[in-house]
Amino acid sequence: MSEHAGLQPADFETADYRSVLRRLTTLDEEAANLRAEAQRWHDGRVAAADEAVRNATRAVEDAKRDVVAAQRTLEEVDARAAGLWSEYVHKVGPVAERYGRTPPPAAIPRQRSDRDAADYLDEVATKVKYTAPARPITGGVKMLFAALGFVGGVAGAILNQVLRQTGGGAADGTWKDALPVVALLVLLACPVLAVVGAKRIADRRGAGLDATAVATVLLTGLITAGLLVALLRSA
Repeated sequence: MSEHAGLQPADFETADYRSVLRRLTTLDEEAANLRAEAQRWHDGRVAAADEAVRNATRAVEDAKRDVVAAQRTLEEVDARAAGLWSEYVHKVGPVAERYGRTPPPAAIPRQRSDRDAADYLDEVATKVKYTAPARPITGGVKMLFAALGFVGGVAGAILNQVLRQTGGGAADGTWKDALPVVALLVLLACPVLAVVGAKRIADRRGAGLDATAVATVLLTGLITAGLLVALLRSA
Protein backbone atom coordinates (compact mmCIF):
# COMPACT_ATOMS: atom_id res chain seq x y z
CA MET A 1 0.00 0.00 0.00
CA SER A 2 1.36 3.44 -0.92
CA GLU A 3 2.22 5.94 1.68
CA HIS A 4 -0.59 8.18 0.37
CA ALA A 5 -3.28 5.49 0.52
CA GLY A 6 -5.24 7.43 3.14
CA LEU A 7 -5.14 10.79 1.39
CA GLN A 8 -8.40 12.75 1.10
CA PRO A 9 -9.29 14.91 -1.96
CA ALA A 10 -8.16 18.02 -0.17
CA ASP A 11 -4.74 16.47 0.52
CA PHE A 12 -3.96 16.22 -3.20
CA GLU A 13 -3.65 19.99 -3.30
CA THR A 14 -0.45 19.74 -1.27
CA ALA A 15 0.79 16.38 -2.55
CA ASP A 16 3.51 16.37 -5.11
CA TYR A 17 2.98 15.15 -8.66
CA ARG A 18 4.95 11.92 -8.23
CA SER A 19 2.85 10.78 -5.31
CA VAL A 20 -0.38 11.35 -7.23
CA LEU A 21 0.96 9.54 -10.29
CA ARG A 22 2.16 6.65 -8.17
CA ARG A 23 -1.31 6.38 -6.54
CA LEU A 24 -3.09 6.42 -9.88
CA THR A 25 -0.81 3.69 -11.18
CA THR A 26 -1.50 1.57 -8.10
CA LEU A 27 -5.27 1.99 -8.49
CA ASP A 28 -5.08 0.96 -12.14
CA GLU A 29 -3.15 -2.19 -11.23
CA GLU A 30 -5.63 -3.03 -8.47
CA ALA A 31 -8.53 -2.58 -10.88
CA ALA A 32 -6.81 -4.84 -13.43
CA ASN A 33 -6.22 -7.47 -10.78
CA LEU A 34 -9.85 -7.28 -9.68
CA ARG A 35 -11.02 -7.58 -13.28
CA ALA A 36 -8.76 -10.58 -13.83
CA GLU A 37 -9.96 -12.21 -10.61
CA ALA A 38 -13.59 -11.59 -11.61
CA GLN A 39 -12.95 -13.10 -15.04
CA ARG A 40 -11.31 -16.16 -13.48
CA TRP A 41 -14.25 -16.56 -11.08
CA HIS A 42 -16.70 -16.22 -13.96
CA ASP A 43 -14.80 -18.72 -16.09
CA GLY A 44 -14.65 -21.13 -13.17
CA ARG A 45 -18.37 -20.86 -12.54
CA VAL A 46 -19.12 -21.38 -16.24
CA ALA A 47 -16.86 -24.43 -16.35
CA ALA A 48 -18.47 -25.85 -13.21
CA ALA A 49 -21.94 -25.24 -14.66
CA ASP A 50 -20.96 -26.92 -17.93
CA GLU A 51 -19.55 -29.90 -16.03
CA ALA A 52 -22.73 -30.12 -13.95
CA VAL A 53 -24.83 -30.08 -17.13
CA ARG A 54 -22.67 -32.80 -18.68
CA ASN A 55 -22.95 -34.92 -15.52
CA ALA A 56 -26.72 -34.42 -15.43
CA THR A 57 -26.99 -35.37 -19.10
CA ARG A 58 -24.97 -38.54 -18.49
CA ALA A 59 -27.13 -39.34 -15.45
CA VAL A 60 -30.31 -38.91 -17.51
CA GLU A 61 -28.97 -41.19 -20.25
CA ASP A 62 -27.94 -43.78 -17.66
CA ALA A 63 -31.38 -43.56 -16.06
CA LYS A 64 -33.06 -44.08 -19.44
CA ARG A 65 -30.94 -47.15 -20.08
CA ASP A 66 -31.73 -48.46 -16.60
CA VAL A 67 -35.45 -47.94 -17.20
CA VAL A 68 -35.28 -49.85 -20.49
CA ALA A 69 -33.30 -52.66 -18.87
CA ALA A 70 -35.70 -52.78 -15.91
CA GLN A 71 -38.70 -52.92 -18.25
CA ARG A 72 -37.09 -55.74 -20.23
CA THR A 73 -36.32 -57.61 -17.02
CA LEU A 74 -39.88 -57.09 -15.81
CA GLU A 75 -41.30 -58.49 -19.04
CA GLU A 76 -38.97 -61.50 -18.85
CA VAL A 77 -39.93 -62.14 -15.21
CA ASP A 78 -43.64 -61.83 -16.00
CA ALA A 79 -43.32 -64.17 -18.96
CA ARG A 80 -41.43 -66.77 -16.95
CA ALA A 81 -43.86 -66.48 -14.02
CA ALA A 82 -46.79 -66.98 -16.40
CA GLY A 83 -45.05 -70.01 -17.89
CA LEU A 84 -44.42 -71.53 -14.47
CA TRP A 85 -48.03 -70.90 -13.47
CA SER A 86 -49.27 -72.54 -16.67
CA GLU A 87 -47.01 -75.52 -16.03
CA TYR A 88 -48.26 -75.77 -12.45
CA VAL A 89 -51.91 -75.61 -13.53
CA HIS A 90 -51.26 -78.28 -16.15
CA LYS A 91 -49.59 -80.47 -13.56
CA VAL A 92 -52.08 -80.01 -10.72
CA GLY A 93 -55.23 -79.75 -12.80
CA PRO A 94 -58.58 -78.17 -11.89
CA VAL A 95 -57.49 -77.66 -8.29
CA ALA A 96 -55.15 -74.84 -9.37
CA GLU A 97 -57.52 -73.35 -11.93
CA ARG A 98 -59.84 -72.09 -9.20
CA TYR A 99 -57.14 -69.59 -8.19
CA GLY A 100 -57.36 -67.96 -11.63
CA ARG A 101 -54.21 -66.43 -13.04
CA THR A 102 -50.98 -65.37 -11.38
CA PRO A 103 -51.54 -62.84 -8.56
CA PRO A 104 -50.52 -59.19 -9.12
CA PRO A 105 -47.17 -58.05 -7.63
CA ALA A 106 -48.93 -56.02 -4.92
CA ALA A 107 -50.54 -59.18 -3.56
CA ILE A 108 -47.18 -60.91 -3.09
CA PRO A 109 -45.61 -60.45 0.38
CA ARG A 110 -42.40 -58.43 0.50
CA GLN A 111 -39.37 -60.67 0.16
CA ARG A 112 -35.77 -60.27 1.23
CA SER A 113 -33.94 -57.61 -0.76
CA ASP A 114 -30.73 -59.65 -1.05
CA ARG A 115 -32.28 -61.90 -3.71
CA ASP A 116 -33.46 -61.00 -7.18
CA ALA A 117 -36.48 -62.27 -9.06
CA ALA A 118 -34.48 -64.94 -10.92
CA ASP A 119 -33.63 -66.68 -7.64
CA TYR A 120 -37.28 -66.87 -6.64
CA LEU A 121 -38.28 -68.07 -10.11
CA ASP A 122 -35.62 -70.79 -9.99
CA GLU A 123 -36.93 -71.86 -6.59
CA VAL A 124 -40.50 -71.97 -7.91
CA ALA A 125 -39.40 -73.91 -11.00
CA THR A 126 -37.72 -76.49 -8.79
CA LYS A 127 -40.88 -76.90 -6.72
CA VAL A 128 -43.10 -77.13 -9.81
CA LYS A 129 -40.91 -79.81 -11.38
CA TYR A 130 -40.74 -81.81 -8.14
CA THR A 131 -42.78 -84.97 -8.22
CA ALA A 132 -43.44 -86.76 -4.97
CA PRO A 133 -42.41 -90.42 -5.02
CA ALA A 134 -45.27 -92.82 -5.49
CA ARG A 135 -46.47 -94.39 -2.29
CA PRO A 136 -46.43 -98.17 -2.15
CA ILE A 137 -49.69 -100.05 -2.60
CA THR A 138 -50.80 -101.38 0.77
CA GLY A 139 -52.96 -104.37 1.52
CA GLY A 140 -56.07 -102.23 1.84
CA VAL A 141 -55.54 -100.74 -1.62
CA LYS A 142 -54.99 -104.20 -3.08
CA MET A 143 -58.28 -105.34 -1.59
CA LEU A 144 -59.94 -102.30 -3.16
CA PHE A 145 -58.45 -103.19 -6.54
CA ALA A 146 -59.69 -106.76 -6.17
CA ALA A 147 -63.16 -105.44 -5.31
CA LEU A 148 -63.08 -103.29 -8.45
CA GLY A 149 -62.17 -106.31 -10.51
CA PHE A 150 -65.01 -108.27 -8.91
CA VAL A 151 -67.51 -105.49 -9.66
CA GLY A 152 -66.26 -105.28 -13.24
CA GLY A 153 -66.65 -109.04 -13.65
CA VAL A 154 -70.17 -109.01 -12.24
CA ALA A 155 -71.18 -106.10 -14.49
CA GLY A 156 -69.68 -107.83 -17.51
CA ALA A 157 -71.45 -111.12 -16.79
CA ILE A 158 -74.82 -109.42 -16.28
CA LEU A 159 -74.54 -107.34 -19.44
CA ASN A 160 -73.36 -110.38 -21.37
CA GLN A 161 -76.38 -112.37 -20.25
CA VAL A 162 -78.80 -109.52 -21.07
CA LEU A 163 -77.35 -109.05 -24.55
CA ARG A 164 -77.40 -112.75 -25.31
CA GLN A 165 -81.00 -113.06 -24.19
CA THR A 166 -81.89 -110.04 -26.32
CA GLY A 167 -80.27 -111.66 -29.33
CA GLY A 168 -82.22 -114.87 -28.79
CA GLY A 169 -79.74 -117.04 -30.71
CA ALA A 170 -81.86 -117.12 -33.91
CA ALA A 171 -80.35 -115.86 -37.16
CA ASP A 172 -83.10 -113.71 -38.64
CA GLY A 173 -80.93 -111.26 -40.54
CA THR A 174 -81.45 -108.34 -38.17
CA TRP A 175 -79.14 -106.36 -35.86
CA LYS A 176 -79.83 -108.92 -33.15
CA ASP A 177 -77.54 -111.37 -34.94
CA ALA A 178 -74.54 -109.29 -33.79
CA LEU A 179 -75.54 -109.19 -30.12
CA PRO A 180 -73.69 -112.38 -29.12
CA VAL A 181 -70.46 -110.87 -30.40
CA VAL A 182 -71.23 -107.58 -28.62
CA ALA A 183 -72.01 -109.53 -25.47
CA LEU A 184 -68.58 -111.17 -25.60
CA LEU A 185 -66.89 -107.79 -26.10
CA VAL A 186 -68.79 -106.32 -23.16
CA LEU A 187 -67.80 -109.30 -21.03
CA LEU A 188 -64.13 -108.55 -21.71
CA ALA A 189 -64.45 -104.76 -21.60
CA CYS A 190 -65.89 -104.48 -18.10
CA PRO A 191 -62.77 -105.90 -16.35
CA VAL A 192 -60.64 -103.55 -18.48
CA LEU A 193 -62.78 -100.60 -17.36
CA ALA A 194 -62.20 -101.76 -13.79
CA VAL A 195 -58.46 -101.40 -14.43
CA VAL A 196 -59.07 -97.83 -15.62
CA GLY A 197 -60.99 -97.09 -12.42
CA ALA A 198 -58.16 -98.57 -10.37
CA LYS A 199 -55.70 -96.30 -12.18
CA ARG A 200 -57.71 -93.20 -11.27
CA ILE A 201 -57.90 -94.29 -7.64
CA ALA A 202 -54.15 -94.92 -7.58
CA ASP A 203 -53.47 -91.48 -9.06
CA ARG A 204 -55.57 -89.75 -6.42
CA ARG A 205 -53.82 -91.64 -3.63
CA GLY A 206 -50.40 -90.94 -5.13
CA ALA A 207 -49.68 -94.64 -5.46
CA GLY A 208 -48.15 -96.32 -8.46
CA LEU A 209 -50.25 -98.84 -10.38
CA ASP A 210 -47.75 -101.58 -11.16
CA ALA A 211 -48.18 -104.73 -13.24
CA THR A 212 -49.16 -106.76 -10.18
CA ALA A 213 -52.03 -104.41 -9.35
CA VAL A 214 -53.22 -104.43 -12.98
CA ALA A 215 -53.10 -108.22 -13.05
CA THR A 216 -55.02 -108.38 -9.77
CA VAL A 217 -57.86 -106.23 -11.11
CA LEU A 218 -57.95 -107.83 -14.54
CA LEU A 219 -57.74 -111.45 -13.42
CA THR A 220 -60.28 -110.91 -10.66
CA GLY A 221 -62.68 -109.38 -13.16
CA LEU A 222 -62.20 -112.06 -15.82
CA ILE A 223 -62.45 -114.96 -13.38
CA THR A 224 -65.55 -113.47 -11.78
CA ALA A 225 -67.15 -112.85 -15.17
CA GLY A 226 -66.30 -116.34 -16.38
CA LEU A 227 -67.68 -118.06 -13.29
CA LEU A 228 -70.89 -116.03 -13.36
CA VAL A 229 -71.43 -116.72 -17.06
CA ALA A 230 -70.91 -120.42 -16.47
CA LEU A 231 -73.37 -120.39 -13.56
CA LEU A 232 -75.96 -118.45 -15.54
CA ARG A 233 -75.69 -120.80 -18.51
CA SER A 234 -75.93 -123.89 -16.34
CA ALA A 235 -78.96 -122.45 -14.64
